[in-house]
Amino acid sequence: MPTSRQTAIVTGAASGMGRAMAISLSEAGFDVVAVDRNVEALSTLPAPIKPVAADLAQADSFDRIVAETLSAFGRIDVLINNAGIGQAAIRDDQRRNPIRFWEVTPEQWNRFLTVNATAPIMMSRAVLPHMLKANRGRIITVTTSLGTMVREGYLLYGSSKAAAESSMAVLAADLAGTGVTANVLVPGGVTDTPLVGDAGDRSKMLRPEIMLPPLLWLVSEEAGTVSGRRFIAADWDVAVPAAKAADGAGAPVAWLSIARMPIEPG
Repeated sequence: MPTSRQTAIVTGAASGMGRAMAISLSEAGFDVVAVDRNVEALSTLPAPIKPVAADLAQADSFDRIVAETLSAFGRIDVLINNAGIGQAAIRDDQRRNPIRFWEVTPEQWNRFLTVNATAPIMMSRAVLPHMLKANRGRIITVTTSLGTMVREGYLLYGSSKAAAESSMAVLAADLAGTGVTANVLVPGGVTDTPLVGDAGDRSKMLRPEIMLPPLLWLVSEEAGTVSGRRFIAADWDVAVPAAKAADGAGAPVAWLSIARMPIEPG
């Protein structure tokens, strides 16, 4: 049934940052579709959030999620690519006991690429026709800090999230002038979510809710032309106007500000 309210899809929404973002968007007046493969945890999300159980490692999930969203709300305005798999899925103490690249199996490599890198692209691809038809839309993808992408023992998570970061730079470039934006949002440090496993004192970690101020600004009308940027939630100053906070917490996606572009023929 079509609605005049904006609709947001949040993947990985059953726990951690995804759960916090789904609830916040719902409280802000969005119709929210919460996607996760954890059916039991999905069922604990408050109404009127619509739960959709799906494993983003399965190729048929993307079109089904879009179909269920359109059936429920008739439109798609925002996609939050938050779902991910962390290295604690391989070894709970992996921060103290690093997973060296030679230990990684082909199956593990493929799984991390599928969930962390391929799924955001396929999910974006699935929603895009509906955003282009409306001449507006927001795609926001959660990646990770540069330090995590290059640290020892982080081939699986770091490399797959680096691929997601690069893809969002391409999306932003391809979507220029369409009314659809693509940006990256990261917490800026180890965050208290199930994904991190045994990563130390959880009381000293960032809280999932740190994502909410930049998220709510990115989906606002004020940010309608903001694209190709990455925002670090830990650097977002809630004491200043949102546009100023965005300047302080944002930079070009994929660190394009420090890139040396290749020499092109002609």
